[in-house]
Amino acid sequence: MANMANTMEEVVAYVTDGIEKQDPTVIGILVGILVVFVSVVLMIIFGRSSNKRSGVLVLGICDAGKTLLFNRLVNGNYKQTYTSMATNSNYFNIPNKNKRLRMLDLPGYERIRGPNLDENKSLARGIIYVVDSSTIQKEIKEVAGYLYTILSDGTISHNRPPVLIACNKQDLTLAKGSKVIRAQLEKEMNTLRVTRGAALQGQDNTSNNNSYLGKRNKDFEFGDLSPISVEFVECSCGKDDTSKVNLDEVKNWLETIA
Repeated sequence: MANMANTMEEVVAYVTDGIEKQDPTVIGILVGILVVFVSVVLMIIFGRSSNKRSGVLVLGICDAGKTLLFNRLVNGNYKQTYTSMATNSNYFNIPNKNKRLRMLDLPGYERIRGPNLDENKSLARGIIYVVDSSTIQKEIKEVAGYLYTILSDGTISHNRPPVLIACNKQDLTLAKGSKVIRAQLEKEMNTLRVTRGAALQGQDNTSNNNSYLGKRNKDFEFGDLSPISVEFVECSCGKDDTSKVNLDEVKNWLETIA
């Protein structure tokens, strides 16, 4: 113990003397130690933040096929689903990565989807927004309205989780392709940006949905939401256990955010 104390005293004396004489060697060592210390602190801070945002939210309006997609991902099989009234939670295993993602299937019923989103939005490492490709034309207002609410939410716009628009039910005859759905959503979101912006005038700026989406003086495009990344893929979950399932692009996206 005495030897250790003497050694520490010698080190302190050496460092103090080096600082007084502005010895470049001593100063370089101190700077290096400071850089390492700051790096460790930042890693701890950002690591905790990342751990908190460890869930993938599966969102969409009623009958979009969210829960079946959720079941296909976490269980790999078909399961008869009904309108969800509570959040479903399970894990998706990432092939060849020894990782897994927590999947959260939130209710799409209009009266309860808002509170459920508020409860879970801070957990979002990523968001899968499921769209029924066969009914998008008649449901475009509700589909775009909920998507606008999600993207303009203060917590989500701050955390900037990547978003995947899953154009589901591509196996149905009337299904629209992802490019058509993207164009229809952009057109409707452009209209919503005007109407919701007007409705917010005069209201308290602390409103959850007061973020302006896209670029001003330009028609809305998903590509203008940077740094939030929005991708579109086509998928199908099948009607039963014998149906063909196509979730490859969804799984590939999940692998990129794991």
